[in-house]
Amino acid sequence: MRSFRKQSSVVATIISGLAVLPLFAEAIESQSASPKPAPLTLIGEQAVISLVNTLLVFDHLVTRSTTAISPDYLDRIAQPSSKFHDSYLEYQKDRISRAEIVRRLPHVANIGDSLSKNFYISSPASIFWRARTERGRDWFLDTDPSPSSVFSLYERLDQVTPLVATEYSTAGATVAPTHTPEHFTRRLARTHNFEGQINRVIEAKRFPDLILIWIGHNNTQWLENTPEADRKNPAKRLQQIAKQFRSDYTEQLRTLIDRARMQDHHVAIVIFGLADFKTFFESRREAAALHATDPRLYPYYPASCQYFEALQPAYQANTTKLGLMMNAELKEMVADLNSESSNDSNVRLQYSDAFAKIDLSHLEGLHRNDAWHPSVLGHNVLSETAFKAIGPSMKFLGIAQGPRKSAVLQVARDRAR
Repeated sequence: MRSFRKQSSVVATIISGLAVLPLFAEAIESQSASPKPAPLTLIGEQAVISLVNTLLVFDHLVTRSTTAISPDYLDRIAQPSSKFHDSYLEYQKDRISRAEIVRRLPHVANIGDSLSKNFYISSPASIFWRARTERGRDWFLDTDPSPSSVFSLYERLDQVTPLVATEYSTAGATVAPTHTPEHFTRRLARTHNFEGQINRVIEAKRFPDLILIWIGHNNTQWLENTPEADRKNPAKRLQQIAKQFRSDYTEQLRTLIDRARMQDHHVAIVIFGLADFKTFFESRREAAALHATDPRLYPYYPASCQYFEALQPAYQANTTKLGLMMNAELKEMVADLNSESSNDSNVRLQYSDAFAKIDLSHLEGLHRNDAWHPSVLGHNVLSETAFKAIGPSMKFLGIAQGPRKSAVLQVARDRAR
């Protein structure tokens, strides 16, 4: 018992020490390519990471799966009206395995940053732990049927078709130049940038049918490595960041598209524009006023401004401008990529401004800890918005969006309790 307590104390100390690193609260390094660390440095960093992973080996026991499979898929495809009924008949004749049936179900994936996670600013140790272990309970993936939980996109799609959903998003993720080494602290937090998440999608045994991408919010930290003169007149700096963002995004997206074209099935990729900073900052200002009157309200509001300087009131106008510029670049990027594609391509690329049009001026949509990340209500709004936005891509994939009546009624009953 003493040995266990001693080990727990050591682990707690390590967590607290590592967690003070700004990364775990979404602070990001420069958007420019960082120099490759020296070999000895890499060896030392990997040794520390291995040590931490060894000491925290038990965190895998509390980490939820990043993949969810419709629990009743076999019963559903047993119905003659099911699109997958032929596969069920093959299974009944022992011609295919259950694993093969699952492989044939629609696969949906999500790439993103902490706005697609159950993430928020809290104590340093808590941030570090959540960055390493928190999975699901967000707008994309939540399997909890309780009325207080998020009614996720996975659950909404499950009303339409049995499916497999996998989230690749990680807190702190950014769109960095290709082959940029992951920073030491990010590797400790198991953060994967845009390129890393795309690589994980490509390396999966089954390439997704539908891929949702919502990433780039961390790239709005325009004050990183910005001289004082440019902070006062940042127009040129903002333009530079937006153009670099598009260049890096395009290069890495092409890798995903090229792999999608190699598949023997249709693939739809939906690029979501960044959140609306204008209405977001309206809520932030309300949270700041409430925190000033009672520090117990939105207790980590000051920390969020410290970790992410672009959120500070003095810089909000330019952060808003940058967000709009980056969305314009994303929209043009998708148009340019689509112009290169033939009409008979098996890949559909869609830009959606659905998230960018969400009114974030309602403070209850932001987390009560930091007024930065989505609350449960915020995640529900994102889920509902995403479900509506992907309609054209669902049609392209041959998946009707008319939900099963029984499923709709059951969800209504569950959430009315």
